[in-house]
Amino acid sequence: MAEVSFRGMQNANRRKTYLLLGGMGALVWVVVYAALTYFGTSTVGIVPIAVGIALISVWGSYYTSDSIVLRMTGAKLLQESDNPKLFNVIHEIVIASGLPMPKVAIVEDPAPNAFATGRDPQHAVIAFTTGILDAMDRDQLQGVIAHEMSHVANRDTLVSAVAATTAGAIAIISDILTRMMWFSGGRRDDRDSGGNPVALVISLVVLILAPIAAMLLKSAVSRKRESLADATAVAFTRNPAGLRSALEVLAADSTVVHQRSNAVAHIWIESPLDGKSVSRLFSTHPPIEERIAALRAMESLGPAQ
Repeated sequence: MAEVSFRGMQNANRRKTYLLLGGMGALVWVVVYAALTYFGTSTVGIVPIAVGIALISVWGSYYTSDSIVLRMTGAKLLQESDNPKLFNVIHEIVIASGLPMPKVAIVEDPAPNAFATGRDPQHAVIAFTTGILDAMDRDQLQGVIAHEMSHVANRDTLVSAVAATTAGAIAIISDILTRMMWFSGGRRDDRDSGGNPVALVISLVVLILAPIAAMLLKSAVSRKRESLADATAVAFTRNPAGLRSALEVLAADSTVVHQRSNAVAHIWIESPLDGKSVSRLFSTHPPIEERIAALRAMESLGPAQ
């Protein structure tokens, strides 16, 4: 197997993210084209309406993401005096990463897990369940903290917001147009469509399947950001064994956090849904075994270059 450098792993995950986001943009264009083919130019006004609704809903959540997520997960903010040892490890990663000190929160839950949220490094929050603090040794906890700080450094909440906005716009456009089909009895402007029955059928199929394709792309973006966070964490700690060992602890533990709704499943270091009730195609995280294997490969390369 050809040797893959640590930086190469980082760059590959970034490139794949950009390609996936580009694919979502292309999907918007395909949906709009299919709508124009099926209904004619009278549908063009739907596009800015759908994008506007998606922007308002997603970006509103993005700017208040820290407070929303804390409420949804039941996380409580900590002071340094509450857990000096935890803050000491966090300070190490802050120095290594050059990022501002985030707020720190705790979730009373026996399942080992952690997450990061906040719209930018200046408004970041990293949170830990009581279970993960009990289960992890110092090196493992350092790897987890570095992973969560990597999400902050890589602006993953921003990337997720872009992906969610695009997927939301596609879903709204498709939903409106599908309803128009049923309520209008399939009437359309034949002068614009050219009356080509094959094109009309293809357009109909695109409008029905586009929301599913958008969800698949959004999940794929999330998976790539998780892989990128794992790789970036190694840059901060220079110790892939710490995070690899932490993921092995998570893989061996079968308990699941109480808060496991779809709305916040993607933010945890180990998704409470993936591999249980969700198809791998819709999973927000790569299989944990693959993440462990990737970190083992980094260990074999020696210190992060």
